[in-house]
Amino acid sequence: MEAWDVKIVWTKHAAERQKEWERKLGISRQEVEDLLSKPEQVVPGDLGAFVAQGRRGNGLLRVPFVEAKNERKILTVYWTSKVEKYWKEAESANSLRS
Repeated sequence: MEAWDVKIVWTKHAAERQKEWERKLGISRQEVEDLLSKPEQVVPGDLGAFVAQGRRGNGLLRVPFVEAKNERKILTVYWTSKVEKYWKEAESANSLRS
């Protein structure tokens, strides 16, 4: 799936979390959508979800989502300083066609 073909769908929860992170760290809605469209890395999440993630400052911006046909539905948005816990080295990272 090409990045420009992906429709991004925001859940109410994800929109609320993004607003909180925007107040805390300046994480904009556009930054989240850009990451989801072209993630640095995608790793498996819980219950069949995936997590798009990218380095931001001294941590990671993580965007758990589910994918269906031409859309990625954002479940939540958060930033973490626990890079070592979540970042997967190339040989162990799963990725989607982004």
